[in-house]
Amino acid sequence: MNKKIIAIIAGGDSSEHDVSMRSAAGISSWLNRDKYIVYIIETRGLEWNAILEDGSLSPINRHDFSFIDNNKKIIPDFAYITIHGTPGENGILQGYFELLHIPYSSCNVLVAALTFDKFANNHYLRRFGVKVADSILLRKGQEISDEDVITRVGLPCFIKPNEAGSSFGVTRVTNKENIQDAIKFARKEFGDVMIEAELKGIEIANGVFRKANGEIHVLPITEVVSKNEFFDYDAKYNGQVEEITPARLSPETTNRVKSLTKSIYTILGGSGIMRVDYIITKSVHEHGVLVENQTSTVDVINLLEINATPGMTATSFIPQQAKVDGLEMSYILDEVIESKMKEK
Repeated sequence: MNKKIIAIIAGGDSSEHDVSMRSAAGISSWLNRDKYIVYIIETRGLEWNAILEDGSLSPINRHDFSFIDNNKKIIPDFAYITIHGTPGENGILQGYFELLHIPYSSCNVLVAALTFDKFANNHYLRRFGVKVADSILLRKGQEISDEDVITRVGLPCFIKPNEAGSSFGVTRVTNKENIQDAIKFARKEFGDVMIEAELKGIEIANGVFRKANGEIHVLPITEVVSKNEFFDYDAKYNGQVEEITPARLSPETTNRVKSLTKSIYTILGGSGIMRVDYIITKSVHEHGVLVENQTSTVDVINLLEINATPGMTATSFIPQQAKVDGLEMSYILDEVIESKMKEK
């Protein structure tokens, strides 16, 4: 059998560069070497290099995504995109690989760009009945008064870059004196800022992928219990969190979440592995109608955000969920690669 050459493209230009390289190492460790020849491609700006077996670097020719290994020109058969942030999560690399007719792991240009823009994505899905927190978008250079923030979304609220991940640039604001500083802090990461009302409840994450036969497979749900004020960088990557899989939800709520995840994946025309993050709140209303007994509550599923290129380190949500589901990561990656290769 001829082995397919898989290029794991990682790094990127955002603060998530190093996290991305850790994801690449995870993916590389899971790919079946009986089926694939694997290279990690590290990018930073215009510096793109294939990391060869001896640790040396071979520059990428971006005209055809080729490089030289042992005096032989290599053109990968498949690109596994695991850049978190630009240019791998926002559609730029997807467009590049489309032009080169190289199949790649993630969703297409439109879906990548949409899901990367938190405000646009949430309000797009809101039109399909998905519940999201109230929010405000500030474009680069646009200002807002403290009073307007409080009137429109209230306090506490979250102020964060509209297009960034790993909780970089995020502040939980509890008093108006900190609003403007939080906006400035978010803009250090990205010019456009999202101001979002705080929802108090159970934070969860739910992975999903498409199999080679076209079936959408939803993974078990992970409950996130942060030891910090919110699920920040330290909670995500420095162990300051408890992650419980499967989440401690009722069977009914579990089924509703998984059904919603599948619906969102379908609405977006998702492909590859995606992760949908929610927060479960309590309400005495269901579908806008007061429940008969006001002492009882219903679980309300609120979308937080969608990650179209989720973290793939050994401790990330997707590997945890796969293990609970009885699936090997090598199997999931095989299914994703075969599914995407069929599209071409």
